[in-house]
Amino acid sequence: MRRATFFGAVGAALGLALVCAAGVRAADITLTETGSSLLYPLFTNWAAQYAKLDPSVRIVASSTGSGVGISQAVAGAVMIGTSDAYMSDQEMKQNPDIINVPLAISAQTVNYNLPGLNGVPLRLDGPTLAGIYSGTIRSWDDGAIAALNPGVKLPHHEIRPIRRGDGSGDTFVFTQYLTFSTPAWENGPGYGTTITWPAVPGALEARGNAGMVQTSKDNPYSIAYIGVSFHDEIAQAGLGTALLRNEDGAFVLPTRATVTAAAGVLGPRTPPDERLSLVFAPGADSYPLVNYEYAIVSTKQHDETTAAAIREFLLWSVAMCQGNATKNLAVVRFIPLPDYIRALSEAQIEKIQ
Repeated sequence: MRRATFFGAVGAALGLALVCAAGVRAADITLTETGSSLLYPLFTNWAAQYAKLDPSVRIVASSTGSGVGISQAVAGAVMIGTSDAYMSDQEMKQNPDIINVPLAISAQTVNYNLPGLNGVPLRLDGPTLAGIYSGTIRSWDDGAIAALNPGVKLPHHEIRPIRRGDGSGDTFVFTQYLTFSTPAWENGPGYGTTITWPAVPGALEARGNAGMVQTSKDNPYSIAYIGVSFHDEIAQAGLGTALLRNEDGAFVLPTRATVTAAAGVLGPRTPPDERLSLVFAPGADSYPLVNYEYAIVSTKQHDETTAAAIREFLLWSVAMCQGNATKNLAVVRFIPLPDYIRALSEAQIEKIQ
């Protein structure tokens, strides 16, 4: 689902009431979550806060990658799967009881370990990154990279592209950028939480965002795609962060302003099922690697106690005065859901029975 049409104003129909407290149940209950390593730092923070608000609910979270988050939620192995990627039309057709609920808006960075140049924000674009990850661009001083970075003395050294070895929403977002910006990639590997990567000499694999940071740190001349919630780890590893070319041709860094700009352009097109790409948004100020962070949940739970616990926690998570409070999201460089998206998420959450 590349772009969806807007289904009309939803504020009046769905209401914008914020959930600022959770009800306390008499019986203790454990909610299980697994999936996105990008969302994991925030989710663990949410779990700790919610335990203080409602001690009867214990939330057990694990970082396994978006692919596992989706598959485990679909299989009923966990109550909440988390993913940086929405489920495909085919997956939804096969699993009509599953909903994809945005919890926040996040982004992804392209980082590199280039000795002597990590403090220089190199300019990169989709076609150049597609060339690196397909093996047609092999050296850091290749003409395509040099043309984007006039005046920068690039080393004549082999590039070591790092990709995720696990099913990953980060891979989904990154390969969407390559697909939407580069016809050759669209007609070749395409996008997904897992893809058939072209064979590239010197390429490396890592699991999770923590693995991407560590592998890049350990391998000079490498390049990687990493979720913004690992901003501090990226800084501690001393990695460089690229300026990326957006659909309007401007080169931008991932900041609160550029992520907000991208979401503001495409967000209003979000359909009721909320499966929408925010990648490669138009607008001079739009950062191109932006996405919703999804909870993947079945609307049909085993019992009402479980359903109520999941509903209350998710409503708390998207509430502007609670889980979506700026003080919570700023730590991981996420931004809150706009009111009209929050209303759609609330409407979906209420379907859980």
